[in-house]
Amino acid sequence: MSERALVTGATGFLGSHLCEALVEEGWDVTGTRRPTSDATALADVDMAWRTMDVLDPDSVRAAVEGHDVVFHLAGIGLQAGDAATVERVNRDGTEHVLAASEADDVERVVFTSTAGTRRAAGVASEADVARPIGAYQRGKAAAEELCDEYGDRGLDVVTVHPTSIFGPRDDDFTGRLFTLVENPLAVVHPPGGASFVGVSDVVDGTVAAAERGEAGAHYILGGENLTYAEALTVIATLVGGRKPAMELPPALIRAAGPVVGVVNDRLGTRMFPFDGEMARLSTKRLFYSSEKAREDLGYTYQPLRDLVPDAWAWYRNAAGR
Repeated sequence: MSERALVTGATGFLGSHLCEALVEEGWDVTGTRRPTSDATALADVDMAWRTMDVLDPDSVRAAVEGHDVVFHLAGIGLQAGDAATVERVNRDGTEHVLAASEADDVERVVFTSTAGTRRAAGVASEADVARPIGAYQRGKAAAEELCDEYGDRGLDVVTVHPTSIFGPRDDDFTGRLFTLVENPLAVVHPPGGASFVGVSDVVDGTVAAAERGEAGAHYILGGENLTYAEALTVIATLVGGRKPAMELPPALIRAAGPVVGVVNDRLGTRMFPFDGEMARLSTKRLFYSSEKAREDLGYTYQPLRDLVPDAWAWYRNAAGR
């Protein structure tokens, strides 16, 4: 008998890829969606659906009931609401999922947080817990604390921390990078750097966390650590584009968060978050180690150059580009 999995946030970028992989591996999958969710990407996937609002405990309990494993991905980012709403959805929504899972004796909850709750001067690991910056990180950090609290009470919870996810169906991070290399008006590129990880690698790591992760553990699911200049050079070379010639001076962003809005207008894309503190953070090299996931889960990742072709094909086909 196949394991019964509930995937909250199933219609999102990562959630949709996770559902596809779970079904392909033989799991019995139910995804949650809101009435307004676009589930087109999963139209041909053999899975069930439940309408759920993470802020409604009754609907969460109804969705969780009868499942062996709950993959909790549902949440919102800074682009989806004001700061208070973003923090509340990510914190309270997670608590409702944990409470329902505890009440229904779910075998394991896999919570998808963010690598942003870890930072270091060099390469960060799971031990490098950092002060959350901005509403999104505050909500995720609070949710992580709830996972640990429920774990102490006996609920089997594993937390994964993806870094900067790159791949098809991602208009946000992936789409912005492609826009920069094909837009002749994009004359500056962001400073800093990120850990670029393929969506398929994060999916594999998330499933491995469900199957082999240690109860209560946290796992960074990262990729290739590159500066934005390096990453844009890789992308531009592979797609026949052009890397913006100049790096936006980090001091300019650190001096005044509001300049971010001007930069976004100039680039024609929202490269930086609107939050000034988050914008200053984006000037840093946010690099991560996935050594713990490699050792415990057998986790591996592909270099950025191997991720670009599929993502570029999606980008060119999306919206008739």
